[in-house]
Amino acid sequence: MSKIVIRTDDVAGFFSRAKDAAQRADRGDVFENKLTLSFEDPQQMFSVLSEARRSLMLEVMHEPRTINQLSDLLHRNRSAITKDVGLLEKLGLLVSQRQANPAGHGIQKVVRSVAPKIEMVATLG
Repeated sequence: MSKIVIRTDDVAGFFSRAKDAAQRADRGDVFENKLTLSFEDPQQMFSVLSEARRSLMLEVMHEPRTINQLSDLLHRNRSAITKDVGLLEKLGLLVSQRQANPAGHGIQKVVRSVAPKIEMVATLG
């Protein structure tokens, strides 16, 4: 994925974009490798994408990190990081995979961003 756009928009805007995409598909146009997530309310968008979750996303956009690394870097509880990673995975913003711990024992979860750039657009009114 080259880019993710997170925006506020109403139902009419969503269907307008969907109609435009269908028309471009009918013409055989090439689509940009982009994912768009829409929220109807800016407050809801910033509630879901809190400052803590945005900080987490920034860390893994630079390089993949383990849950323990994120907990240390962000000075947050490991279980809170795990919960936020799960939510951001459900939204399609992050992916994680389990891999063997380099020390030779146990498994660790490595988290990475699905795109190198995330654009957030909130429109009031």
